Amino acid sequence: MNNNGYKSGFVSIIGRPNVGKSTFINRVIGQKIAIMSDKPQTTRNKIQGVYTTNNSQTIFIDTPGIHKPKHKLGDFMMKVAQNTLKEVDLILFMINAEEGFGRGDEFIIERLKETKTPVFLIINKIDQIHPDQLLPLISQYKEMYPFREVVPISALEGNNVDTLLKQIDMILPEGPQYYPADQVTDHPERFIITELIREKVLHLTREEIPHSVAVVMDTLERRDNNQAIYVGATIIVERDSQKGIVIGKQGSMLKEVGKRARVDIEALLGSKVFLELWVKVQKDWRNKASQLRDYGFRDDEY
Repeated sequence: MNNNGYKSGFVSIIGRPNVGKSTFINRVIGQKIAIMSDKPQTTRNKIQGVYTTNNSQTIFIDTPGIHKPKHKLGDFMMKVAQNTLKEVDLILFMINAEEGFGRGDEFIIERLKETKTPVFLIINKIDQIHPDQLLPLISQYKEMYPFREVVPISALEGNNVDTLLKQIDMILPEGPQYYPADQVTDHPERFIITELIREKVLHLTREEIPHSVAVVMDTLERRDNNQAIYVGATIIVERDSQKGIVIGKQGSMLKEVGKRARVDIEALLGSKVFLELWVKVQKDWRNKASQLRDYGFRDDEY
C-alpha cells in the first residue's frame, strides 16, 4: 500500500462503567471482540479494536471504566486507564444520554484537564431519550470542558457512528498502517476466548458473581487430525458459595455457560470446538498481587 497521505492513530474510549464502550467497539469492528455485559466494570484489559479503511487505520483502546479504586484490582484498572490517556492521539469521552450527568463524570473531567490530548464528547444511547433532552445535556457538559467535538450516537442502533468515524479520521495524524488490514484486535485468541467465557458467566449469574470472576486458559490445541479445537479453561471465583452458583444445580449453570461460550468461540476460530470448563475457588484473589499477575493483570506493562 502506498502510505502517502495515509493516516493512523490511537483512540482511547473512556467513560463511567456501562455507558456502551464495548458495544461501540463491536459496532465499529463488526466482530465480537470486547466483552459486553449489562453489569458495570467488566472490561479489565486494554482491548484494542483495529478499524482499517483504504485511507486510514484507527486503533481503539477500550480502557477500564475510570472510577475511584476500592481494591488492588481497582488500583490496577485505574492506572491502566490514566496511563492510556497519555499515549493516544484522541480521547472519546462517552456518556449515557439516558443517565445524564453523574458524579463519576466529574471525576473523569478532572482527569481530562490534566491531558493535552483532544477530547470528543460522545453522547451514546440517544435512541433512549427525547430529542429535546439532548441540547441541555450538551450545554451542561460543554460548560465543564472545551470538547473538540460533540457527537451524539447510538452504538447499539448504529445511529451517527459513520459520522463519528469520519470526524475521528480528520483528527488522526499521518502515519503507517500498524496492523494488517484483516486484523481486528491485537489480543491473542486465548485472551478473547477467556473473555467470551467470562461474558457468559456475567450474563447468566446473579449480582454477587461479576466482580469476582476471572477465567484462565488451561489448554488450547487442535485434535482429531486438526478437525477440532480443544479448549480447557478454569473459572476462578472468590467464595465457595459463588462456586455453587457458577456450577448450578447438577451442573446446569456451567453447562449453559459452556454451550453459549462454545458458539462464540467457534465463530471466532472458524472451527469445531470442544470446550471443557472447571470452577476453582481462590479466596480474595482480587487483593493478592501474585494472583492478579497469574490471571494476566500485570501492572509492570504500563
